[in-house]
Amino acid sequence: MLFAASLLLKALTIPLLARIAWLDFTTQKISNQNVLLLLCLGLGSLQLVSVEAGSWWDMGLSTIAALVLFVGLFPFWVLRKVGAGDVKLMATSPFLMGGSGLALFSMLLLGFALAMVMVVKNPFLLPAGAFRFYVQHLDRKGVVPFGVPISAAAICTIAFQVVYGLDALIKSF
Repeated sequence: MLFAASLLLKALTIPLLARIAWLDFTTQKISNQNVLLLLCLGLGSLQLVSVEAGSWWDMGLSTIAALVLFVGLFPFWVLRKVGAGDVKLMATSPFLMGGSGLALFSMLLLGFALAMVMVVKNPFLLPAGAFRFYVQHLDRKGVVPFGVPISAAAICTIAFQVVYGLDALIKSF
């Protein structure tokens, strides 16, 4: 039962991550309120899995990964290379998927980040004129909404975990 509740909490993070991606793309801002809500959902999900498994390894690995990401990205925020919301969202992401999902998240993040940079640097590849104009505006300002690829990678990783978890849950009955 705890595992099912954990999957539900993970599923609830998907629409919140989609909202964060949209707001970051349109306003270049990630609110502390949304990041804190993600953190609570992620910690709750990890707590439920840890209690059911009887092991706190996943929680510890997620905490270490979050600290490493925050400390590693903080200097880039100080140098104004990345936004504070992006740093906080990235540091929260290990709690969303747990230590077991970090490898998949990293690979997806790399792919989505490269795609985002390619779209921002080559807006002529896009079909709609208004969208192209907006992306050119982002390029002129020198900002890339990095919350979009972070959210997309987290959504894909969490969706994979939820589907895999539901499959395992159904097979156990």
